[in-house]
Amino acid sequence: MTEPVITHLRHVDLAVPDLARQQEFFTGVWGLTNEHSDTGISFLAAEGSPEQYVVRLREAADKRIDLIAFGAATPADVDTLAHRLLVAGVRLVHEPTALQTPGGGYGFRFFDNEGRTVEISANVAVRRHRKIEVGESVPVRLSHVVVNSADPEGTRAFYERHLGFRLSDTLMHPRMGEMMYFLRINAWHHSLAIARGPHPSLHHASFELRGLDEYLRGTGRLLRAGVEKIWGPGRHLAGNNTFSYFLDPHGNTVEYTTELELVDEDAWHPHLYDFSQPEVSDQWGTANAMNEFVAQKSFNDLDKGLFVAPPV
Repeated sequence: MTEPVITHLRHVDLAVPDLARQQEFFTGVWGLTNEHSDTGISFLAAEGSPEQYVVRLREAADKRIDLIAFGAATPADVDTLAHRLLVAGVRLVHEPTALQTPGGGYGFRFFDNEGRTVEISANVAVRRHRKIEVGESVPVRLSHVVVNSADPEGTRAFYERHLGFRLSDTLMHPRMGEMMYFLRINAWHHSLAIARGPHPSLHHASFELRGLDEYLRGTGRLLRAGVEKIWGPGRHLAGNNTFSYFLDPHGNTVEYTTELELVDEDAWHPHLYDFSQPEVSDQWGTANAMNEFVAQKSFNDLDKGLFVAPPV
């Protein structure tokens, strides 16, 4: 397995047909801040995060994941990882170069094994951010991204072998086998998870709230606003984090969460959890049951951006 040079999750970038509607959802209801916008593109920040933006929206005919972006500590680490990938036969979108997105920096892009575009960058300017106050139910940061995969074993192996991700836990089902892998790149239980699905797509993007009270306030605000809830509120066993899953205007699942577990690297041993046991999906027993409806919504549409780099 590759020695990790990736430090953290930066942002997830989505292409959507109706940019105005998607932007209104994320800023007017979800609680992100429109920091940098141009014609056909918006960069949305989380008030508590030093990242220039945690979501980028781009107007396009096809709905897709444009890219998933991770940080590295130094430009030298960026160069090291790009060289490793090139030698291993991974297809680069472009080699390391100065980035033209907000905050600048130095980075490169490549396709993962299923064709998602991934960006690795360093030296991105820190955004002026602030401490989220008690009772303020807006995202502190982007917590994690979960992708659907038609080849979850191969996708897990790709991220472990080439990018240094480590397995935290696995979800399994007695009839269906292993269904989800939780992967970490730092002390957080997972920054990326890979779910077994019918096709590559976004499963969900998750946003950390300040604490339990703020998480519940945010969940309630979305319910009062009439946003369709898929699953929750509850608390998972893997990661020990809370969950409330909602649909954005384009059918992507987005999550409010808090209290994601921090892993002791020296003592941690991955668990194999059977999610046919109700307490695995929801320790509290407050969420609606995980069923075909929840699974179907989480499958999302086939990503139309596989092995096609976004134009920006």
